[in-house]
Amino acid sequence: MSSTKRKSESPSFRGARFSLIEKDQCLSNGAAAKCLLPARYLMAIMGSVGLAIVYGFKVNVSVAIVAMVNHTAIKIAPSKLTTHLTNGTLIFATPAPPVCDTEGVTSKHTAETNVDGPFPWNESLQGLILSAYFWGYIITQLPGGRVAELFSARWVMNGSVILNAVASVLSPLAAQLHVSLFIIMRFAQGLGGGVTFPAMHVMISKWAPPEERSILSSIVYAGTALGTVISILLSGVLAANLGWASVFYIEGALSLIWCIGWAFIVQDSPESQTRFITQGEKDYIATSLGQSQSKAGTKKKPPVPWRQVITSLPFLAILVSHVCSNFGWYMLLTELPTFMNQILKFNMNENAALSAMPFLCMWFFTMILSKTLAIMQSKHWISISVSRKIATLFASFVPMICLIGVCYVGCNRNLAVVLMTIGVTCIGGMYCGFLSNHIDIAPNFAGTLVAITNTFATIPGFIVPIFVGKLTEGNQTIEAWRIIFFVTVGLYIVEILAYTIFGSAEEQPWNESGVIDEESPDQTVPLKERHAE
Repeated sequence: MSSTKRKSESPSFRGARFSLIEKDQCLSNGAAAKCLLPARYLMAIMGSVGLAIVYGFKVNVSVAIVAMVNHTAIKIAPSKLTTHLTNGTLIFATPAPPVCDTEGVTSKHTAETNVDGPFPWNESLQGLILSAYFWGYIITQLPGGRVAELFSARWVMNGSVILNAVASVLSPLAAQLHVSLFIIMRFAQGLGGGVTFPAMHVMISKWAPPEERSILSSIVYAGTALGTVISILLSGVLAANLGWASVFYIEGALSLIWCIGWAFIVQDSPESQTRFITQGEKDYIATSLGQSQSKAGTKKKPPVPWRQVITSLPFLAILVSHVCSNFGWYMLLTELPTFMNQILKFNMNENAALSAMPFLCMWFFTMILSKTLAIMQSKHWISISVSRKIATLFASFVPMICLIGVCYVGCNRNLAVVLMTIGVTCIGGMYCGFLSNHIDIAPNFAGTLVAITNTFATIPGFIVPIFVGKLTEGNQTIEAWRIIFFVTVGLYIVEILAYTIFGSAEEQPWNESGVIDEESPDQTVPLKERHAE
């Protein structure tokens, strides 16, 4: 086929053509077993499970801490009491109760609201514990992204899960010895968790044809929602029936199974994959990405064009969106169980089920939205840029409206749960929205770009628990939570404006700067220009 004809083909046409070639090969060479599930989808599913495990470790303490804390001790602590003099005698009184009056529903809903544990950790200390994960998470973003690009994203991802599993198993002992040791375990898990998004971005950039990027990205990153669902449900059941320590032991041990499967099944790129893949699929992926199989491994790793990156408006739009979105995401991810327990007065089992339900809905919504937008792109109804903006709008505007609603439904538990479920569900749009955008604008630096934005977007991760803890310490009321929700609404407005105006899915010129082919005699001409020649 001539180069002129090749350039005139649309991505969707090329995808259909090579899919047929791959299918023909499956039927003709007896490799049907390998074609039941294409290797790129196998990679995405395994990556999704890996992220589910890491996100499970991220949120399980949010549930377990409800059973770990001695709520009665906190309520009667002297620092929390008010005093007054009566006939010369100092009288202590507990703080005013929250706004919601649970009288009449206590026997049905709240008989088990507070499960007292062994640790008298007040709200501020709980906030510090929850935020410790993100102090570690923020440190490894950039190193993890660059190591994944230069060496092996596959092993970076595997190391992350192993570190999280080991720290989880050691957490109960650490908590019993001293709270500072428990905080160190959370910090260590954050160190491991910080490399996961950069590593998976690099994997997607090497495995996903452009026309399938939204779907494969959504499969991978929807694992965060699936992991949240499973972890919240499992942690709630384990804490209520086997004790809080079982949360850390069982989840840590189970995750090691994935590490073995990931190392055996998945490779860094289609070129190095020898199991579960056909030559037809290798050719399809390589051609879709504009690579030659013989030269795919001969490109020198380019240096990051830092100046062009930090002055790129499409990249800055992703950065702002990621930071603002994560404030709402982390607020709901880490604080939703506390809100359900302290304000809406759900007991341990109800809390786990209702806290998990929104994230289960998010998982389904993410799959449906990504597929719908992919179909619209293939029919040329919308561009990739418009697709990213639609998904991002779902992830920001709908949660914003729902949070405003939660501020004014008072103690209507059912309506509050419905609104929060809808809001968290639609946050899933970010996976095929701005979170896929790094690969669009610069696939050569996908790991580094997501590491940069996720580093800044991690700041809300350790600000939110401390912020919520300070506002609600001795003041677990709807009014206090209303302030928290309105701050989140304001950041969602910033996200909507920034991404709608400046967001783009066009590949940026600096993506090819410095990329050279070691077999080319001219080492100074960018790769894109040499292909054009």
